[in-house]
Amino acid sequence: MKEFVSSSGLFVIAEAGVNHNGSFETACALVDAAKAAGANAVKFQTFRAEALATASSPKAEYQQRTTNAEASQFDMLRQLELSFANFIALDRYCRDVGIMFLSTPFDSVSLDFLVNEVNVPLLKFSSGDITNAPFLLQGARSGKPIILSTGMSTLAEVEEALGVLAFGYSASPEAKPGKEAFNAAYWQEANQAILAEKVCILHCVTEYPTPLEQVNLRAMATLAQAFDLPVGFSDHTMGIGVSVAAAALGACVIEKHLTLDRAEHGPDHAASLEPDAFRRMVEAMREAAACLGSPRKLPALCEQKNLHIGRRSIVARTAIASGEKFSSENIAVKRPGGGKPPIDYWELMGQCAARNYLPDDLI
Repeated sequence: MKEFVSSSGLFVIAEAGVNHNGSFETACALVDAAKAAGANAVKFQTFRAEALATASSPKAEYQQRTTNAEASQFDMLRQLELSFANFIALDRYCRDVGIMFLSTPFDSVSLDFLVNEVNVPLLKFSSGDITNAPFLLQGARSGKPIILSTGMSTLAEVEEALGVLAFGYSASPEAKPGKEAFNAAYWQEANQAILAEKVCILHCVTEYPTPLEQVNLRAMATLAQAFDLPVGFSDHTMGIGVSVAAAALGACVIEKHLTLDRAEHGPDHAASLEPDAFRRMVEAMREAAACLGSPRKLPALCEQKNLHIGRRSIVARTAIASGEKFSSENIAVKRPGGGKPPIDYWELMGQCAARNYLPDDLI
């Protein structure tokens, strides 16, 4: 992940997801919108409905509000599928447009397709799969960098998932997977270095839209401290403010849903941004990220030329004769800087002038 994050300072993913509503042409229009908005990557979702959900799987509340409430989750997913051929064409279209193509896999066959047929530069796993150890293991064994969303999870579950990834990246294909093996792999120093190079974890709240009072952006710092990995944010809130705040807090990856029309019928449109708002968000996030700088408190290069102008020195308030004692009546503190600093004001009191001073002379 470091190669992607370091190249831009902030890696912005436009989450097109299933906002194409099953239309390849709409998917291409979303690619165009993501590129125009300044995103680094546009991400879709690759799945086969029959491998993702049972025929009786219920829909989430937000999905019931934004799609046909009588249709099952399986029926909804079938309507939102794109073919593997579509994804190959989308990847080619992204290359022509000049934006990175990504897609979240939701089943083993789709993951294998994205790795071996499309050759995606990295894999993104959704929050729902953070406990899906066999799936995470398959992803890590591909050798691809991984972005892992952590919605609905505890620190312990994140650590367990990272153990799976550490094992997948480092163990031989013949090594037997399991809890003990994952835990042992996680705590090896060499594997910690692999995770730091390969993995980024995203703070996320799996609710669409997420209530502002439950976003808990401070959890990004907790994740960074706990795992010493690059940390970002997958934003499901309304508007642009929370993503900008995440950038200001140091997120290295930010993911946000993009739609062509929030009024469209579909599960994610209402919690997405339209192209103009997405562009404004990207601009504001990049400004926020650019101003973070270093944690060291030192004069900035641009302000060093103003030190002499803006600071003060001890000067003669009145004419002072050689041998005369300095006092509050004959010295003052004025601009410019460069002379004796004001911190020496009290030490100077009672000392004798070594020469004559005119008013406003630097002491």
